[in-house]
Amino acid sequence: MTHTEIILLVTAMLGLGLFCHYLDAKYQWQLSAWFYGKPVNPFKKTEQANSQTSAQKDAEIAALKERIAVLEKIVTEPAYELNLELNKLRN
Repeated sequence: MTHTEIILLVTAMLGLGLFCHYLDAKYQWQLSAWFYGKPVNPFKKTEQANSQTSAQKDAEIAALKERIAVLEKIVTEPAYELNLELNKLRN
C-alpha cells in the first residue's frame, strides 16, 4: 500500500464514523453503539428520547393553546373593534 492509499483509507473511515455520529444525533439510530458491539437495534429509536420529545411537544402545544385563547379574547372584545374603527376613520 502506498502512502496515498493509506491516507485515503483513514480519511474514508473517519468520514464514515463522523457520518454515523451525525445520524445518531439527528435520528437516534444508535449506529455507534451497534458498531461497538452493544446489543441494540440501530434503526429503533429509544423510548426515552421519544418520551422527552413528546413531553416537550405537549408542553409547547399547551402554551400555544393558552396564547391563542388570550388572542381570541383580545380580538373579540368590543373595545378592540371600536379601536379599529376609530383608527380607520383617522386614516
